[in-house]
Amino acid sequence: MKEYNITVVETNNPAILKFDTNHLLTNGNNYEFKNIDEAKNSPLAKQLFYLPFIKTVYVSGNFIGLERFDIVEWADVKDEVAQQLVEYLNSGEPVVIEEDTKKVPVTVYAEVTPNPSTMKYVVSKKIVAQSFEFKNIDEAKDAPLALALFQLPFVKQVFIDENYVSVSKYDVAEWNDVSMELRELIRNFIMDGKQLVSDKIVPKVQTVSPVSKGSEESEPINLDDTSKKIIDILEEYVKPAVASDGGNILFQSYEKESKTVNVILQGACSGCPSSTFTLKNGIETMLKNMLGDQVNEVVAVNG
Repeated sequence: MKEYNITVVETNNPAILKFDTNHLLTNGNNYEFKNIDEAKNSPLAKQLFYLPFIKTVYVSGNFIGLERFDIVEWADVKDEVAQQLVEYLNSGEPVVIEEDTKKVPVTVYAEVTPNPSTMKYVVSKKIVAQSFEFKNIDEAKDAPLALALFQLPFVKQVFIDENYVSVSKYDVAEWNDVSMELRELIRNFIMDGKQLVSDKIVPKVQTVSPVSKGSEESEPINLDDTSKKIIDILEEYVKPAVASDGGNILFQSYEKESKTVNVILQGACSGCPSSTFTLKNGIETMLKNMLGDQVNEVVAVNG
């Protein structure tokens, strides 16, 4: 069963607060409810409208947006609301009872990466709430999209992140010959509304991430202050850059005596000829500059 975390995010409108979640709440649809009658298909929204200060409820991919009446300030009630949302989501009750809908057009385009063996397929919508990597068909048994891709003999690895799929191939095929086939497979799979990744799958490495910050229970145990600083730097400065190239980086461990940082490279970063240069001249230099003599070396493991 999924375990939900909530992160409270302010918006440009002081009356509206976002409650981000670490799992998708809908099948790509967005909902707006202005009163309890409109919320007949959303048990969660109906429950929220029993709070006298709730004016509007928005439910989207991985967040719940709430607009309040002026009778309260969010500072006084946001923690209570966040707790109520966490309890509801973890109870397993439905968020929105979604009706069958027609296919929604989805755009997918191919993007080259620094790794010549990996192509990034960018989707025009969010497809997963967290990243997943599959090194072979056995690992993909609970991931229908990856399983479908592995049916193609030239597919070597599959990496799925928020709005893209990175596919690594064997040298037996050229991108000019297979890229269109891959793009159409991914696009049709998403348009058909099929489940991309089963809820059974848990990411191999758990670290502190933006969706779980602020929850002491969700942090890894025995994590020293230096490790926490390293994770924050990777999240803020490194991950967005490697994601744009179709890859991902995960903190694995910090060895205090040798001052060595161990990270895992995934997606296009895994096995990329330029990853060593990027690691040493980019990530390692950044950590040394920001943490001083606390870091001596960064070592990568291909995820």
